[in-house]
Amino acid sequence: MELEKFSYDNEIVRAFLYATIIFGLIGFTFGITAALMLFYPELPEFLFGTDDATIQSLRNGGIQSLINTHGAFGFGRIRMLHTSTVIFAFVCNSVYTGVYYSLPRLLKTPMASPILSWINFWTWQIMIIATFISFFMGINTSKEYAEHEWPIDILITFSWVVFGINMFMTIARRRVRHLYVAIWFYIGTWIGLAMLHILNNLEIPLSFTGWKSYSMYAGVKDALVQWWYGHNAVAFILTTPILGLMYYFLPKAAERPVFSYKLSIIHFWSLIFVYIWAGPHHLQYTALPAWAQAVGTGFSIMLIAPSWGGMLNGLLTLRGAWDKVRDNPILKFFVVAVTCYGMVTFEGPLLATKNINKIGHYTDWVIGHVHLGALGWNGFIAFGMVYYLVPIMWRTKIWSVKMANWHFWLGTLGIVFYAVPMYISGFTQGLMWKQFNPDGTLMWKNWLDTVTAIIPYYKMRFMGGAFYILGAIMMAVNVIATIRQGSFQKEVSAEAPALAVISNKRRKGEGTHLWIERTPYVLSILSFLVLSIGSGVEIIPTLSLKQSVPTISAVKPYSPLELEGRDLYIREGCNACHSQMIRPFRDEIVRFNGKNGEYSKAGEFVYDRPFLWGSKRTGPDLHREGGKNPSSWHYKHMYNPRSTSAGSIMPRYPWLISNDLDKSKMVDKIVLMKKEYDVPYSKAQIDSANSWADNQAKKIVKEIFSEANDLKEAYAKRPAGELEKKEIIALISYLQRLGTDIRTTEIKTASNNQ
Repeated sequence: MELEKFSYDNEIVRAFLYATIIFGLIGFTFGITAALMLFYPELPEFLFGTDDATIQSLRNGGIQSLINTHGAFGFGRIRMLHTSTVIFAFVCNSVYTGVYYSLPRLLKTPMASPILSWINFWTWQIMIIATFISFFMGINTSKEYAEHEWPIDILITFSWVVFGINMFMTIARRRVRHLYVAIWFYIGTWIGLAMLHILNNLEIPLSFTGWKSYSMYAGVKDALVQWWYGHNAVAFILTTPILGLMYYFLPKAAERPVFSYKLSIIHFWSLIFVYIWAGPHHLQYTALPAWAQAVGTGFSIMLIAPSWGGMLNGLLTLRGAWDKVRDNPILKFFVVAVTCYGMVTFEGPLLATKNINKIGHYTDWVIGHVHLGALGWNGFIAFGMVYYLVPIMWRTKIWSVKMANWHFWLGTLGIVFYAVPMYISGFTQGLMWKQFNPDGTLMWKNWLDTVTAIIPYYKMRFMGGAFYILGAIMMAVNVIATIRQGSFQKEVSAEAPALAVISNKRRKGEGTHLWIERTPYVLSILSFLVLSIGSGVEIIPTLSLKQSVPTISAVKPYSPLELEGRDLYIREGCNACHSQMIRPFRDEIVRFNGKNGEYSKAGEFVYDRPFLWGSKRTGPDLHREGGKNPSSWHYKHMYNPRSTSAGSIMPRYPWLISNDLDKSKMVDKIVLMKKEYDVPYSKAQIDSANSWADNQAKKIVKEIFSEANDLKEAYAKRPAGELEKKEIIALISYLQRLGTDIRTTEIKTASNNQ
């Protein structure tokens, strides 16, 4: 049979590889900055200026210099930048690198369209830069791992569709009959992520000329959809595509075939079926319906089997090649990566069980768990792949094997010093929160006691991050030196016989999966159906049944000023440190709401778009914050948290006191809520929205002046009505509203109030 000549394009692979390294370093820098701010919250003051004489500053502009940043470098925004950069810029670019290299070689054909390849590359990088700009400006949705506002969501969708079209066109032009296991994971990833991204990010823009939008879902429904997305973003960004890379690069580096073809089949289908159900385990003991929580727990436990099947398939591929691991840094990275994958996928189901979740949720234990996967599984697969590709593409040897080994050991040490302190910190938090004295009072009444107890572990975590980023810098140096001594091979010539045309129907005696492997459209349809089952069973009942979220008659929509304050809360990323969900535990009810208080009810969140339940409690829960502290306390707390709470690690927000509130879109927001989401605002309320907000602001300012003479005297020297116009008043109005609709143990719902 005549051989057809063609070539593989290394240029697109090189572009994505460069992006992987660059954005990896940026993402790690954001991460270590956020870690530093958790025990040195004065970092922005040190960098930009302060009026606190006890803090040394690099600038002499006083507090105005910090105000002029408008919060761009606040912890909430840095944290979003860190997670988004690592996930969408570092990991996704590494996935694209691996796919654009491996897919043509597995299919014996070049990518179908170089133009689409480069459109995919540039739209993705533009998306990342747009994310940086918007997050620094405070433009975000607050939805974890999906904080991008609607224009960027559309750009992500466009780029992903372009990538999918190119991938499926390439598969259609293949010169290999059966699709290798790595390609199954690429296909499952594309379908799963498209489904997740589109459904979770359905939102209505305030206007098509602005960046503000409101989620199509509210409260409990939004929480379910978000964590269906959030958990499965871990599945279909941080797991399945990385498994595809493992199945290609690990056998290549070890020069061994995959251990078990049958285990690969079981691994793929069981993983994509089971994973999609597990999202509700992030919402244990919350206002989510109990049946959904139970389903999430059950499938999370089942997830151990396929996950460990994949881990064993990877490690056993090295049978007979373990001697190579001693000398080959690439295999070292891969072995630790797969081991971390196994550890994380055992720990995750444990955290999903109710007995462990009630201690671990909202604590640093979850942070350690996530980073064991991100640093160990994702990071080390990416590093190993870079060390594998660079010498091949530049036709040379790695510049320094010794430096690569140093990178490995620094990275491994970094993972240990990151994860272990976070585990200890998490255990400490979870247990301290729940301890009672013999007389029935909380042992640790002051929340700050539980914060100061874990500061040493935050410092150790920072040291671990420093080790990890130092290793990554060494890799960048090693890669640059390797490139300089080598010669880049732009195109790689190849040849293979054309694929004979045969019927797509299953042949007599042909195995079922062999037939599925040679019919990509069947594989894709089955993948979609497998992913849709769990998604539909969990989401459709919750979204379609009004009875699933009983209405509480006392719960009213937010006032215009409160809605503006809520948007400011989202802008500053306050949900990164504060939850708004009191679980039905004695310690939480006593701590956050008094002995006769109420845990959070589903009906309290019907007007929350998006929901703000949070996933981490660095600070206390805020769902019953309303009326707990005077308005003047909130003013002073936002200006300098350490003036009201000695030892606080919360950053300062002086720009909220300096900036005037932009109310130009306030009426439009109320109209959108009424028109699109049927929020029960009357016509009179909409028509009087501005005066409604002004009157509420005046009332809050009056309270502040009656509570704090020092503030009254300070503003007496300023123009009348100045404070009413500031952002801080809108934020205070929102905080003072939280949880005030329910004040007694008797909750009247629509069903029992008729």
